[in-house]
Amino acid sequence: MTTLNSATISSLTSIPHPTYDRTKIRTGIVHFGLGNFHRAHQAMYIDRLMNDGLALDWAICGVGVMPSDAAMRDALNSQSGLYSLTLKHPDGTLEPRIIGAIKEYLFAPDDPRAVIAKLADPAVRIVSLTITEGGYNVNQVTGDFDLENPAIAADLKPNTLPRTVFGLITAGLHERHMNGIPPFTVMSCDNIQGNGEVARKSILSYSRAKDEDLAAWIESEVRFPNSMVDRITPVTTDGDRTLIRDTFEIDDLWPVVSEPFTQWVLEDDFALGRPPFEEVGVQLVDDVEPYELMKLRLLNASHQAMAYFGYLSGHRYVHEAAADPLVHELLRRYMDDEATPTLQPVPGINLDVYKRTLLERFANPAVRDTLARLCAESSDRIPKWLLPVVRANLTAGSPVRLSAAIVASWARYDEGIDEQGETISIVDRLANQLTAAAKAQSEQPLAFLQNPDLFGDLAANEQFTDPYLSLLTTLKTKGAQHALADLLS
Repeated sequence: MTTLNSATISSLTSIPHPTYDRTKIRTGIVHFGLGNFHRAHQAMYIDRLMNDGLALDWAICGVGVMPSDAAMRDALNSQSGLYSLTLKHPDGTLEPRIIGAIKEYLFAPDDPRAVIAKLADPAVRIVSLTITEGGYNVNQVTGDFDLENPAIAADLKPNTLPRTVFGLITAGLHERHMNGIPPFTVMSCDNIQGNGEVARKSILSYSRAKDEDLAAWIESEVRFPNSMVDRITPVTTDGDRTLIRDTFEIDDLWPVVSEPFTQWVLEDDFALGRPPFEEVGVQLVDDVEPYELMKLRLLNASHQAMAYFGYLSGHRYVHEAAADPLVHELLRRYMDDEATPTLQPVPGINLDVYKRTLLERFANPAVRDTLARLCAESSDRIPKWLLPVVRANLTAGSPVRLSAAIVASWARYDEGIDEQGETISIVDRLANQLTAAAKAQSEQPLAFLQNPDLFGDLAANEQFTDPYLSLLTTLKTKGAQHALADLLS
């Protein structure tokens, strides 16, 4: 058994590993939110470039800001930043590789000054983000940055070392501005429409509250390219660790498993240059929006469509739900009838082929992605992925019956009890509020919708509430399978 680190990597024979000299790579990217997705996606692309002798000055420094990120710090630092990425093909074939693009990892609660110093380093030219949909501290309906968030308010106090992503990035930009160093580009890789614009608005809102002159410089000089990213990457399990250990004889504390499919569409807008991403399949474009809408409204919203109905039907894995004929039909009809009509033309993409590929990806039994992961943090996901479809169709006078049913399935799921009477663990920043509203539905049928921060005025729109209430009643009285059968009949 080989312990994975820089001293042992050259001796590995069971798995492909970096062919480049990792002692000579230099940090050019600081990444906030270094989790499994980033390691299966952006870090993988950089590793591919490095193996081709390119981008050796674009190595990654990961930064963690949450207390839970200490586990990633410990795992990566003990392994010299190395980890295994194993692609799981539908036929059971495993395609492994050791990724070496991460040069260092900083844990902000340990030493925020070290993070600020790294951000101020002229060698750093890109700061990238995967801080989750809810990490941008934005009101779901108004789109305004929440300056009253206690963590933000604490960062804004004079002479305080920042602890949040926005505080740290702004502090790094302040150092660069004071020292005459051009600003880095901020590149969001989160599943949000206009993710670069969202990052720009959040950072500008914070910086204006902190320093108007600095904010003016950021607004004028900092680039915030939009991007669309895609690769299904489940949470690492102990079974994954055992699989890597037994199959490849490598002791990896935090391996990553993923589907083979990957996609990255990126707006080509970088002030201080960028890695030659186009050499490894990244699509560089002038306008990302059509691709964003396609992915968010077809893939991400379909994840939510199968998540609650699938879980309530007794499934626990995505591939199980995708194999359920009723769930499969719901996904197909939602994509064709309600999502696709709201999309713009997508250059270079055949939408029929794209949708068939999505259904095939969902059905991959090797990935073993859990429905619980898809059900988590729904208050950040549904408003960004599904409700824009609802509003577009309401404006056009088009049907919203299937979308309303998906929201109703979320409301039923958040009651916290499944159809066998077992407790459902609701993982959401608004869990207590959502569960209370869901449990009030017996006396107040629209209670779940009466949260304007999530749903705006949908509770007053009968074109939406009529199918919502009909489906919710069937879910509560007959169960998910009967509700789906009625919905699709």
